[in-house]
Amino acid sequence: MPDRLTTQEFEASAGVGDWRVIWGGNWACALFRTGSFATGVALVQAIGDLAAANYPDVDLRPESVTVRLFSPDVDGPTSRDVEMARQISAAARALGVAADPAAVQHVQVSIDALVIPDVLPFWHAVLGCYDEVGDADLADPERRLPSFWFQQMDAPRPQRNRIHIDVYLPRDQVEARIAAALAAGGHIVSDANAPEWWTLADSEGNEVDLAVWG
Repeated sequence: MPDRLTTQEFEASAGVGDWRVIWGGNWACALFRTGSFATGVALVQAIGDLAAANYPDVDLRPESVTVRLFSPDVDGPTSRDVEMARQISAAARALGVAADPAAVQHVQVSIDALVIPDVLPFWHAVLGCYDEVGDADLADPERRLPSFWFQQMDAPRPQRNRIHIDVYLPRDQVEARIAAALAAGGHIVSDANAPEWWTLADSEGNEVDLAVWG
């Protein structure tokens, strides 16, 4: 089994400057701006040639390729992921393709609940393709769609939103995202949990947490 690394250990490793660890510390992710579908296909082919022992998630789009590295047997990034990240970045450079760390993120829908076992089955039913993960999470088994997390409430909060969005970002991108949100008319509701997450809201009070991991 490969050695588990902390977020800081992974991101301090040589040759992984294109990559960021996000969402629970489980994914090392990079987005490469290929500029064309043909170049994207070439990068995917190169990744396929490299990934015989460790299959990543690869999302091919007309002008980009997103890659997520994870080890299903380890809760977090590993030394194996470091080596794969280095090789994929080298393949991208050989094709003249640059990474865009500012585009890396994961979106989660958070639902406040007084009795999680009563509401989670409803959401499991309406989402259809999702798997239950533990007692408070629903996740897309294909890792394509937003995750859903059920946050335990101790008392009703009728004057506040019961559903909000979590946006997980690389640590080096969160301040710029906060600044953009404030410039767009938002405001900070709470920074009590900074630098792990900030709660922001739009002009009508709809909330979002901008969060980092590790």
